[in-house]
Amino acid sequence: MAHAVRYSAHGGPEVLEVVEMPTPEPGEGEVLVEVFATGLNPVESSIRRGEHPERWPVELPATQGRDLAGVVVATGPGASRFGRGDEVMGFVDHGAQATHVLVPEANLLPRPPALSWEVAGSLYSAGTMAWNAVEGLGLGPNDTVVITAAAGGVGCLAAQFARMRGATVIGTSAEARFDFLRQFGVIPTGYGPGLADRVRALTSQPISAFIDFLGREAAEAKALGVPSSRVLTVLDWDAVDEHGAIRISAGDVVALGRVAALAAARRIRLPIADVFSLDSVADAYRALDKREAPGKIVLGLRVVDYHGQRVREPDLKEQDVTLGVLTPHAHLDVEEAIPSALADGSVRRRHREEHEREEREHEAVARAEGDVPAE
Repeated sequence: MAHAVRYSAHGGPEVLEVVEMPTPEPGEGEVLVEVFATGLNPVESSIRRGEHPERWPVELPATQGRDLAGVVVATGPGASRFGRGDEVMGFVDHGAQATHVLVPEANLLPRPPALSWEVAGSLYSAGTMAWNAVEGLGLGPNDTVVITAAAGGVGCLAAQFARMRGATVIGTSAEARFDFLRQFGVIPTGYGPGLADRVRALTSQPISAFIDFLGREAAEAKALGVPSSRVLTVLDWDAVDEHGAIRISAGDVVALGRVAALAAARRIRLPIADVFSLDSVADAYRALDKREAPGKIVLGLRVVDYHGQRVREPDLKEQDVTLGVLTPHAHLDVEEAIPSALADGSVRRRHREEHEREEREHEAVARAEGDVPAE
C-alpha cells in the first residue's frame, strides 16, 4: 500500500490528511517512483485555499506537490530510459506528496550524486521558475533588480542566477535573514509598506526589473518606475490583470537539467530550511506559510542520514490544539488528588473523619426511624 497527502475541502493546512491507497501501476511511458523527498511551494497553499479558482481549478478531493526525487521501483510499457533501482529527480503535474508516484519518464532526470535527496526533490519548481525569470528578463551587469521574498527557495535561486549574470540584486526578507541574503551578494531590505522609498535609499541606480515572489507588490514596482513588461509575479493574478505584470511559471525538464548541473557543480546553492515527515505535512505548510524560512521546506519520506542534516520536531504540539477547549470530565475535588506524601496527612485524615461522622449520623437517623435495632 502507498500513502498520499490529500484534501477534500479548501482551507489552510488543517484540511490536509494522509490517506492509504493501493500502490499504483505504471502505464505507457510511465515509471513508478518511491519518493524520498518532495519540496513544498507557496503556490500549493494558494491553490488549496481556493484562491482564483478560475485560474487554478481544483477537483476535490485533490492531491498536492510537483517536485520529487526518489528511486524507480517499476516501469511501464514503452519506458526504457530508467530501470528498477535508478535514482531520479523530476516532477509531476500534481500528487508528488506520496510514498509512491507515477511519473512520465520524460519528466525525469538521473539524480546527480552531488545533490542530496532534499535538494534534488526540491529543485524543479523553484529552480526552473527562477531560471525562467532571470533568462526571460535577460539580466546583465547594467541591471538592478528587486526580488521580493528573496530568502525563500525560489527567491534565493533567482538572486543567484541574477548575480551570475552580473546584475545588482536588492532582496526583501525578514530582518533576521539579512545576513543570509548577504552571503549570496544580495542587498537586503525589509518587508512592509514603503518598499519603493527603502529601495531608493539603497541605490542611486534606476531599478530595471522587479521579480515579485511575495505578491501584492506591483504598486511598489510601478512607484520605482519599472515597466510592467519587466515586473514578474508568480502568485499575484491581480497584478497581472490590473498592472500588466507578467506571470512566470515553472519550466521543463531541459531547464531542470541546467539548474541541476549548476547545483551539482556548486555554482548555485539551494539551502534546505527544514525537513518534515509525511505525517507532519500540515506543520510543514504552517512553517512555509510564515514565509520566513531561509531556503526550501521539504517532506522527507525516506530520510537519509548524512552530515549536516537537520530534522526537527513540528512546532505544533497537542497542547496548542486543545488549549482553551472545554473537555467533559467527572467532578474532582482537588484535595482528593493530593498524595499524602506531599503533605502531612491532615487532608486525608480530615476526609476520613468527615466520612466517619456522616456514617454515624446516618445510623442515628436510621435508629430514630426504627430501621436499625438499638444495641
